[in-house]
Amino acid sequence: MAIRSFFLFILFFSSSLSPVFSLYEDQVGLMDWHQQYIGKVKQAVFSSQRAGRKRVVVSTEENVIASLDLRHGEIFWRHLLGADDVIDGIDIGLGKYVITLSSGGSILRSWNLPDGQMVWESSLQGPKHSKSFLLVPTNLKFDKDNVLVVFSNGRLHAISCIDGEVLWKKDFEAESFEVQQVIQPPGSDLIYVVGFAASYQFEMYQINAKNGELLKHESASFSSGFSGEVSLVSTETVVALDSTGSILLTISFQDGKISSQQTPISNLVEESLGPAVIIPSSVSGIFAIKTDAVTVFIRVIGEGKLEVVEKTTHEIAVSDALSISEDQEAFALIQHASSEIHLTVKLAHDWDGNLLKESVKMDRQRGLVHKVFINNYIRTDRSYGFRVLIVMEDHSLLLLQQGEIVWSREDGLASIIDVTTSELPVERNGVSVAKVEHNLFEWLKGHMLKLKGTLMLASPEDMAAIQSMRLKSSEKSKMTRDHNGFRKLLIVLTRAGKLFALHTGDGRIVWSHLLRSLHKSEACQSPIGLNLYQWQVPHHHAMDENPSVLVVSRCGPSSDAPGVLSFVDTYTGKELSSLSLDHAVVQVIPLPYTDSTEQRLHLLINADKHAHLYPKTSEALSIFKREFLNIYWYSVEDQNGIIKGHALKCKCTGEVADEFCFDTRDLWSVVFPSESEKIVATVTRKLNEVVHTQAKVVADQDVMYKYISRNLLFVATVAPKGSGEIGSVTPEESWLVAYLIDTVFSENWVVYHYFNLRAHRYEMSVIEIYDQSRADNKDVWKLVLGKHNLTSPISLFSRPEVITKSQSYFFTHSLKAIAVTSTAKGITSKQLLLGTIGDQVLALDKRFLDPRRTVNPTQAEKEEGIIPLTDSLPIIPQSYVTHALRVEGLRGIITVPAKLESTTLVFAHGVDLFFTQLAPSRTYDSLTEDFSYALLLITIVALVAAIFVTWRLSERKELQEKWR
Repeated sequence: MAIRSFFLFILFFSSSLSPVFSLYEDQVGLMDWHQQYIGKVKQAVFSSQRAGRKRVVVSTEENVIASLDLRHGEIFWRHLLGADDVIDGIDIGLGKYVITLSSGGSILRSWNLPDGQMVWESSLQGPKHSKSFLLVPTNLKFDKDNVLVVFSNGRLHAISCIDGEVLWKKDFEAESFEVQQVIQPPGSDLIYVVGFAASYQFEMYQINAKNGELLKHESASFSSGFSGEVSLVSTETVVALDSTGSILLTISFQDGKISSQQTPISNLVEESLGPAVIIPSSVSGIFAIKTDAVTVFIRVIGEGKLEVVEKTTHEIAVSDALSISEDQEAFALIQHASSEIHLTVKLAHDWDGNLLKESVKMDRQRGLVHKVFINNYIRTDRSYGFRVLIVMEDHSLLLLQQGEIVWSREDGLASIIDVTTSELPVERNGVSVAKVEHNLFEWLKGHMLKLKGTLMLASPEDMAAIQSMRLKSSEKSKMTRDHNGFRKLLIVLTRAGKLFALHTGDGRIVWSHLLRSLHKSEACQSPIGLNLYQWQVPHHHAMDENPSVLVVSRCGPSSDAPGVLSFVDTYTGKELSSLSLDHAVVQVIPLPYTDSTEQRLHLLINADKHAHLYPKTSEALSIFKREFLNIYWYSVEDQNGIIKGHALKCKCTGEVADEFCFDTRDLWSVVFPSESEKIVATVTRKLNEVVHTQAKVVADQDVMYKYISRNLLFVATVAPKGSGEIGSVTPEESWLVAYLIDTVFSENWVVYHYFNLRAHRYEMSVIEIYDQSRADNKDVWKLVLGKHNLTSPISLFSRPEVITKSQSYFFTHSLKAIAVTSTAKGITSKQLLLGTIGDQVLALDKRFLDPRRTVNPTQAEKEEGIIPLTDSLPIIPQSYVTHALRVEGLRGIITVPAKLESTTLVFAHGVDLFFTQLAPSRTYDSLTEDFSYALLLITIVALVAAIFVTWRLSERKELQEKWR
């Protein structure tokens, strides 16, 4: 069967599942929470509408377009575009339409500002790839002749703002021409397109805005070339740097004639060290450059002459220009100083005067200010007031007004790259676990309302009161661990290099910490966070120690860049220590060994295939040496189609002696022919997965033994041509092959999802593996009495005696993620958690993916729970874990076992976050939170009273009968 093998996710699981059950309306929010974010803001445009609620429209790095309430920062509406639909520009036209340019300038859209509905969409094609620019004239009127100007894909377009129709277009087909700016002076019918050709020639094109006619083309050569950004200082003047970054070029094209002025940066900045960089801005007549030592603001005066107006050694951010009247522009500067930021608003033509100067206290854990957006309003005294929207280093978004932070959004949580969990502290003596009711009246009132709800006599007001009381009396948000294991901390690492601790009870942020090791510095210019690992999990004698996590990162995008390790206390968020490594980190192997302080041993593999042991202590080294011969791992080279198994060899042999460094050796390798197979997915078993039993009793009381090996690796390969998008190849040109390799799995089965080209549908397949070497052990009584030899060693040097069972089913949806529920003892039935293309999480009973399903199951098979075979997997609306909510931009699903065996904790993350508790087999081992103990007590008292009354009546009747 020809299969398009673009795998989304592949996971290993264990045994069968039970049905999913939905929640009642009043239960939503008791066990789950949902948070909406937008990501790091790239561009922001303030709405100038005087009527209605004040808002700001933003575009983000997560490809989100959103309208935010300026009063509280809440989301009015938002749209998440596709992963490849990157937003290039955004603006507001006619005061009521949001105009967006995306997909490398290929798609132009208009959205209705009040509700976010799309008005029109235009596709813009061109002869070549180029930078994209969107120009929305400030004097745009509701007229088809008023146009939007877009430069994209090597072509200049004029587009009607009413219906998106392309009115005219002009091609710039020269291969070497790179556009740098597209300029339309206010009220002018001229458009200037300026850029570089062959890296040393400046080109200027003058275009008629009404019909696209080329009016003039001028060029000028600069032997020193160009580098970096170009800053527009007026409608007819730009500033650029030469290729060395040491000379400023002021280029004017007034009246279509090019003139230039060259100024060495050393003439402006005496302390300049190294090349300079232009800070992008659109302030008229002023631009800024940054060197290693200082940031300099320069004014352009006269015929290209430059004047330094200010120098600063502080980190600084500059906003674009804001027109506050016909001839006045204002802009904002923000400088950092210890725990404060200094905000200054100036007029573009008057540097020495300040329209506003304020200092705002700022949490250091937010880092530096990355972007600034300014908006003005008229105060009651007719003076100008200013609002400033700032984007911080941790990707948070804040609105400043009158020296205060009006609101803030933690939008860094929209870019989570890894998640782990931590237990909360144990409750100290003297603190009651249960909350005490305030008074008898409230207690009776609460239970009466619950009784009315149970008898379905409650009014809507009563139901709202019940919901409020449940949330108020719930202990789910306490900062101590509970006996059921529901209260935990979710430790998440974001792309900004910030750690957050989220409480599973209500999703609130307990603490956050911007890691010093992930802060840009001279030693580490491009830090990148990689993964989180459990470092120290105290138990028993080490309970006085706080748990901690290991954050692994590296200084650069390359895999051979030096690594950085950070150790963070999960109770306080304090960074305990950090290590800058002298080697790369290609692979991290958590070892199943801990020292006396409960620190877990980790093996870090570098680019040279050397293994480094952490923590670097004598005790850890002693433990490691005892287990030296029992440590194996594998590596996958996707591009080369090679899988290798490795073991330790000896201590590293090098110039510098390091007793914690070890050489490695290759044990085996599997090579897939590159002309016929390409590795697309590899998955192994979770390290912390619990298997309750190896034996599985089937319908005829026979016993089958699951093949359980911690060293089993699932590998999926496809034809090289079949690794592209759907429709890129024919069924005959694509195939899929699944391998199970014993390297040193969930219990004994694997489920994978793919697109079947021949059937033109998505499919899910299941493979179950059983151990035939124990086929003779089929006596159930021996199994019960524990006399089976289930612990005999398995050798990986000989082929195991296994049998496999498999089955494939059609499935309606494309998937973004797959996960499996996990419980403390592995007894509870499991569920597949499917992240759908609609950004929801669907729970699917594993029984639907049982390879032993038949069209007509026997009575014994029905008793076992085997469902009759169908060709498609069902989608039950009540099985959506996320209810009617969507986790926009869904990227991952994490499951964590609770102490209560029936329950698993589920965390889904993307641009949004969602958390809930799931009981695949219902809560068979506990009572629900809304259980009415009062009703139980009343029932018991009534039964006791009835028994006593009945006994008295019986005694009296018996006495009367005797007297007769």
